[in-house]
Formats: sequence, structure tokens, C-alpha cells
Amino acid sequence: MHVNLYKCQEETTGADIWSRSRLRMDNGHWKPALVLVVVLLSTYVEASYSQHMDDFINAVRRVEDGDHGSDPLSVLRRLRMAAGLNDAFIGHFLGNAVGPEVDASLSGYLSKAVHHRVTEDAKEEGVVLTPDGTTVALAPLLLGIEAGFLAKTEGRVRGLYQLTLAKDLDSSPLLGPDGCWDSVTSPQVFTLMGSPSALTTARVNGGMDGVVLGMEVSTKGRRPLTLSGLLSEYYCGQLESEGLDTAPRLISRRRRENFRGLVSPPVLARQVVKAVELRRTLTGRSKMEVKEKKQLVALVKEGMKEFVHKYIDCPPIIPRCMWGAEPYRGTPTNLSLPLSFMFIHHTHTPSQPCLTFQQCATDMRSMQRFHQDDRGWDDIGYSFVAGSDGYIYEGRSWLQRGAHTLGHNSVGYGVSLIGDYATRLPSQHSMGLVRDQLASCAVGGGRLVADFVLQGHRQVVNTSCPGDALYDEITGWEHFGEVKKGK
Repeated sequence: MHVNLYKCQEETTGADIWSRSRLRMDNGHWKPALVLVVVLLSTYVEASYSQHMDDFINAVRRVEDGDHGSDPLSVLRRLRMAAGLNDAFIGHFLGNAVGPEVDASLSGYLSKAVHHRVTEDAKEEGVVLTPDGTTVALAPLLLGIEAGFLAKTEGRVRGLYQLTLAKDLDSSPLLGPDGCWDSVTSPQVFTLMGSPSALTTARVNGGMDGVVLGMEVSTKGRRPLTLSGLLSEYYCGQLESEGLDTAPRLISRRRRENFRGLVSPPVLARQVVKAVELRRTLTGRSKMEVKEKKQLVALVKEGMKEFVHKYIDCPPIIPRCMWGAEPYRGTPTNLSLPLSFMFIHHTHTPSQPCLTFQQCATDMRSMQRFHQDDRGWDDIGYSFVAGSDGYIYEGRSWLQRGAHTLGHNSVGYGVSLIGDYATRLPSQHSMGLVRDQLASCAVGGGRLVADFVLQGHRQVVNTSCPGDALYDEITGWEHFGEVKKGK
């Protein structure tokens, strides 16, 4: 598998062909073949555009170019109309989607790109791959942004949480899963990795982004000139050498921390209940009885605990299929959970921090090849690896014994940070992912005991790993401890 080489480029596909064809038609030529040309162009656009955020942004740019002077709200309504997002629930907050239709050559692509559903064979539609390696559902993203533009009072966006997340949080007993694309260079088909749920990871990502960007544009002083510009800035922002430590605040890689700063679980839980009540009203059903509402509130509170654990306490983790992992060689050995240790490593080689999904994925594949081919191991040795791009990368993960800390692989997880940290530290953000979020996620999920011990690789094996600078740093981390004899 090859990594994604997209960098939010300018459009280079069928827009010019369509523009030239339309001009000649307007001049009186080809009118008898108009329908055929439209069909052929629509088919061409759908075939040439992938389910990548870059292509979607290019499509949005084409809508903007075709309606000079239109503001982002007008473009959002046209996109909503093209995608058929006009049910009573959405209309209650946003009104009907009205305005000129988008070019026929784009309508098919936009409908496919935005209309979200999960099929019986676990294919998720209406999602796109972003440049940072995560997958986002477009419908809740666009609805949240539109709600933000409609806000009359800054900081108070009517329907924001219900349109993006709340209306689905009550209907799905399961959260997730994430999935795998058929290709990361030209993604078309996204397949879920577990039992299909109405509230997948991609839909949560889109909902979070809808909340973050909806709140952002609700502040009139920060409203963008174009929707494509807003999306490009958010999803395609580049990192400096310090990673997310110096990154812009409004960037997709800060999705969870920005969302956490805007929404409290009790507020979101109340919005879930309100969404249920609104749907009942819109369908002509009677109000809930007191007992029924109490039961709903209890269920929502319980479900909110799972949501907070999975999408707020836990760090975002890039699955193996996304970084292009080779299969495990042999038969994995399962761990007996919960474990008692977390062992901290640095990769040493690669020696430089990785700042993008593309580079981190390349580094992961390089390490896996070294571990499998040169060392003869069954897989990459680490349980998890932290990049400086804002993400944790899945190695052997939670359930399989790794090959990271000789003699201790059955009692702890091995977590490495990409880079050589003998004389310098990793970014503060990447260390926080490991120290705070990954550890909290492991304890909350029953994978580590609450009083687990955190140690550097060198404490139990004759090695300089994880480097002098990083080792000195982790001695001040919570749970750091000395070697326990007999382990």
C-alpha cells in the first residue's frame, strides 16, 4: 500500500472541459447533444474524483466558481440540496435548501460524497479521507458549519450539537468502528473493521469537526471568505518542526482537544434527549411520559460514558491498514489483561520526528520491514507508536503480545516515540498523547491496572533506549517506577 500524496492541490481535472463545453452550448452549438454531454461529463467527474478531502474541496471550489459572488452560506445550501439533506429534522434548524442547482456534472459526485449511510456489507458511504490520515463524514461537518453561519448570537449556535452528533447518539448502542480504504492514493470504498453502527468513527470525526468549525464561523470576525478556503485551512494546514506544539489552533489534528474545550458531556447528553423529543414532535408522536423520559436520560448518560472514553479520553489512533502494515507472520499470542506495565521507547532510527501522516506511515512501514525481515520477528515489535503529527499509530495493539522489551513482553505494552531522543525531547504534544491519553485510555478500557508502572526500556534491558533526554523526562511522569524484582 502506498501513502497518500495529496497536498490539497488546485483542481486539475474536468472543470475546464465542462466550462468550455458549456460555453459552446451557450453559443448555440451542440444543443441536440446537450443531454448526452451532461451525462458523459457527470460520469467523467464521478470517475475522476475520489473520496478524498482534496477532491471534495476542489468540487466545492467549482461550485463557488460557478456562482461568482456567492457567500459560504449559499454554497452550503446548494451542497445540501445536491446531497438531498432536506428532512424535517434538518429543516427545523436550517430551513429548506433553496437556490440554483449545482452543475449536472457535479451533482452525482456531491450526492455520493455527502449522503451518509452504512450498508449491510459494512461499507460506509458519504465519508472522505483527509490529508492527516483520518476519515470524516461530510454531512455532519457541513450541517455544523451551516448552523454556525446562521447563528445570530456569537457563541450560541442553534441546533449545532443536534445536527452534528446528538441525533445519532441515542440510536446506536455501539460506537465506532473505524475502517479501511481500498486505496489511500485514490480512495473510493471504505469498509468498516467491525460491527456496523450508525455512529461510526468517521461520523464522530465529522460531527466533532462540524462543532468546531460551526462555532468558529459563528464569530463574525472570523468568518472565512469561502467554504473551500475554510476547509483547506482546517484539513491541509502544515506543521512546523515542533509538530503540534506550534501548530495553528484551528487544524483537524487538534480535533479532539478543540472539541473537548467546547463541549461538556452533560451538555451533550441534554442535547441528545432534546433531539429525541424533537424527532417525536416532527413525526406527530405524543410527548414522552415522565417514566419513559427518565429511562432515556439514564441510557444516554450511560452511553455518554462510552463516548467520552472512546473519543475524548483516548487518543486518535491510526489503524494498521491506514499506514500500510504487512500481515502478522505466524500466529499471534494474546495477552492476559489487564497488564501492569507500560515501557517507553524511542525509535532511534528513524531519527527525526515525523510531522505528517505520509511520513509517519512511511516510518511505520520501514520499522516493520526491519523488525520482520532483519530481526525475524512476526511483526513490528511495538504495541503503539507516537508520531509528532498528532496521532498514535497502531502496532500490535491492545490484545497481542509484542516484541519490544525482552523478557517483559507479556506483562506490559511497549510504546515508542518516533525519533532519536538522546539529546532532545519529543514534542510536548506527542509526549502528552502517551503520558496522558494513551495511559488513561488503557486504564479506562481495562487494559492496564490503575496502579500500573511506567518504565523506560533501559530499566529492564541493557540499552540506551529511550535516549537520555527522554528518559530524564519520564522519570517525572506519573506512574514512573523502578524495576520490580520477579517481573
